[in-house]
This record gives sequence, C-alpha cells and structure tokens, in this order.
Amino acid sequence: MKQLRVLIVDDSAFMRRILTDILEKDYRILVVGTARNGKDCLDKLDTLRPDVVTMDIEMPVMDGLEALQKIMESSPLPVVMVSSLTQEGAESTMKAMSLGAVDFIQKPSGSISLDMEKVDKDVVRKVLIAGEAKVKPPSTIIASKKVRSPDDMKEEGHLIAVGTSTGGPRALQEVLTSLPGNLPAPILVVQHMPKGFTKSLAKRLDRLSEISVKEAEHMEEIHKGVAYIAPGGYHMEVVKDNQRLRIHLNESSPLNGHRPSVNVMFSSIANLPGISTTTVIMTGMGADGLEGILAMKEQGRTVFTIAEDESTCVVYGMPKAIVKSGLADDVRKLNEISHSIVESLQNKRR
Repeated sequence: MKQLRVLIVDDSAFMRRILTDILEKDYRILVVGTARNGKDCLDKLDTLRPDVVTMDIEMPVMDGLEALQKIMESSPLPVVMVSSLTQEGAESTMKAMSLGAVDFIQKPSGSISLDMEKVDKDVVRKVLIAGEAKVKPPSTIIASKKVRSPDDMKEEGHLIAVGTSTGGPRALQEVLTSLPGNLPAPILVVQHMPKGFTKSLAKRLDRLSEISVKEAEHMEEIHKGVAYIAPGGYHMEVVKDNQRLRIHLNESSPLNGHRPSVNVMFSSIANLPGISTTTVIMTGMGADGLEGILAMKEQGRTVFTIAEDESTCVVYGMPKAIVKSGLADDVRKLNEISHSIVESLQNKRR
C-alpha cells in the first residue's frame, strides 16, 4: 500500500516533532519532511513531493496564508491548516478555506500546544481525508453568476436546508454569495466544524453576500432571506412554536461522529407538517444527510434534493451517497447550485 506523503510546516520545533509523532503512528502516513516557515515549505516542495501539507498560520518570514496562496497558484495540492482557537486565528482560518485549504486542525491550547494528543485522532483523520481531496487551481474554477430573483417564487412554507463538510466553507461562499438578497425562504446550514469557528465563517459570508448570514441562536425565529449556520458543537433543529418556525440548539450526543449533524437538522424538518424543502448536499466525506432526506420522504414531505456534481467536489462522499441512493432530483456543478435552488422555488409553485 502506498503511504500518504506529508510535509509539516510550523515555526515551532516542538510542534513539528509532535505532529510527526502523531501522524507516523498511522502506518498509512509517511512524514517526508518538515519546514520552519512558508518560504522553507515552498523551497522543499519540488524535492519532497508531498501528497498533503499541514500548514501553521502564524510564522515568520512567510506566513501560512501567503504560502497557501502561492501553492494554490503554482502547484495545487491538499493543504490542511493548523489553527489556534482565537478570534484572529478563526478569521485567518476562514480566509485560508476561501483560498483553497481543504480543512483545518485546531490546536487545543494556543500556538504551542503541549496537549496535541487530545486531537491526535482528528489530526490523522483530516490528513487522510485530505489525501483523497481533489484540489484545483483557482484559475480553473468557474464562478457562479448572480442569480436574479424571479417574481413567481413561492414565499410561504418553504425551507432551504444545506449540508456540507470537507471543502464546505469555500462551497458555501460560492453558493450563498450568488443568491439574490430578496430570496423568499430561509436557509439553514450545517457545516461540520468545531466550536469557535462558525461565527467567523458566518461573518465572512455575510460580508460577501446579498442575503444575511449569521450564526444561529437558540430559539430565534427564522426569516426569509437569512442563512443560519449551526454553531460548531451544537445540533441545530427547526421547531414550530406558536405557528412560528424557530431554531432549537442542543448538545446531545454526536450522531455518527458529527455535532452539528445534517441528519439531525433534516429529521427535525421531516417532523414539520406543511413545510416543503429544498435540500442541498455538497462536498464532504461520509453520508451525513442521507437518513434525514429519507425521513422527509417517509413523512410525506415535499422535498427537492440537489447534490453537488462529483467534478467540483473536494471530497465526493456526501453527495455520492445521495446520488447512489436515487434521492437526487438534480445534480449540479458548484457554480450552478444557486440557480438550481432558485429554480426549485419556482417549481414549488407550479
């Protein structure tokens, strides 16, 4: 079996050592080298030829964001960022996702974390998933065009529910920023992400979008033209309260390793009578969302399901599960998904 070749980039010798130890405990991974900063990383790429790079963000000489940008422009390959849980760190991580980083690893306790063993399984899992990711140069990605909001879209009793994982932040940016500001339905988003990062993701997307984007709050009423992103570490459900739809957050056990879980959100919508739904499943590993869509169908809910096409997925897992199960009503490339969402709203009225 061919081992996954990994280059570790961090200005701390301690972090380089501990990440090497964590990754090389898995027989599928070979650490082919380390680098002290972004420039050192770029200098070693041709010689070491890694399959995946783990990249610290804050480094001297050349930081992780600049190095990431240069990698994506010249010789794209999967990069997993290594981030501190601070407001600045979270914002930098979200910028890295928009630049093309596949995923990120959260340091448990600051830039030099003596307790990385707390996340050792997560580190290995994310690096292995990154090894399966498809990374494309930004110049080859076809951007979505702004979608005009037609006059004949259904306005009441409809929800747009989106589920995504690895590669999701960039996919969400592509879709949400091309939707019209007067979209006549709320959008509910589950992105697999730990605590502390979803607020930065929501703020970034809100700045870039015509619709409003926010991190969801417990028991807030949902409104059309607003996208609500499930907070990291919380399941997000939709409940009916005095004839109004509200968001219910909880910290019940992860479902199939996920909290938030797409299945939890979709299953809650299945329990809402009189609600039709456009569900969107984009890039990510696994099958989260499949059981929730089946629950909607079993409850007799009207559901139109859009799956991202394999050609644009960073990881073709979650959409593949939907397509293979015959549940996809439409399969679209990433730059076409916003158009399909708007078309589904028109079709609900026909």
